[in-house]
Amino acid sequence: MSTIEKSSIDSVFEVGGHQLSSRLILGTGRYESFETMQQSLDVSGTQCVTVAVRRERLYDGEGRNILDFLDLDRYVLLPNTAGCFDAQTAVRCARMGREILRGLENPGANWVKLEVLGDSKTLLPDPVETIKATEILVAEGFKVLCYTSDDPITAIRLKKAGATSVMPAGSPIGSGQGILNPNNLRIILEYLKEGDASYPVIIDAGVGTASDVAVAMELGADAVLLNTAVAHAKDPVLMAKAMKAGIEAGRYSYLAGRIPKQLYATASSPEDGVIATRPFFNESDGGKIVGDP
Repeated sequence: MSTIEKSSIDSVFEVGGHQLSSRLILGTGRYESFETMQQSLDVSGTQCVTVAVRRERLYDGEGRNILDFLDLDRYVLLPNTAGCFDAQTAVRCARMGREILRGLENPGANWVKLEVLGDSKTLLPDPVETIKATEILVAEGFKVLCYTSDDPITAIRLKKAGATSVMPAGSPIGSGQGILNPNNLRIILEYLKEGDASYPVIIDAGVGTASDVAVAMELGADAVLLNTAVAHAKDPVLMAKAMKAGIEAGRYSYLAGRIPKQLYATASSPEDGVIATRPFFNESDGGKIVGDP
């Protein structure tokens, strides 16, 4: 089986009982207009979009509802608890999101992207409150996708708490700094997939451009979730297309297997059977060797 054929088969991504052919998950916030958001989602190829239950701008200045710009037959909605700073509030938002999506008859009603922040300046997750909320929501039947830091120990505890997916940050939310600590992400991937290679690990937050997304996928991540990098790009629609290409390039590269890094050069041409050549003499310079003919 060729690499391309293998990649095509491997492209189906399963998380929380949902099968997605796209490994790019996009947010719906912070766009200049609903039309720009709609076009960006379309060209990105995503099948899953997140909606912040607590602080999403459901209506714009003209009174239009964001849901009217989302094809609910095409996209699985992933309600998230962005803007929550304690387990109790996050759990309440998750329940609210479930009821909203049940009313819409969207299959995303059974899951939630859990986000419990420690403070409003760094937007770093509160590990204690996140674990507490995870345990409560799992007990209530939610498929919980947990936003967390790049700390491997916290990631392990979230998986043990029943998280459907652990979603470590590449860097702080909306920072555009890219993948700051690839070594920690490698450790998280190794630990969480040990004995369970299909356990989904999604890089969430901090990417700024398509090359960041490619790096995340080359590390072995199953998917990338992002919002600001597209919504605040000079051309969001074009950046959404770039992100799609970055996901595909990174995934193909990961499956293909990169060559090892080496200190010294290695000739790319074979050394066996090299044609012998004679020195080239410059008669005008006293027969000095100046190179091969």
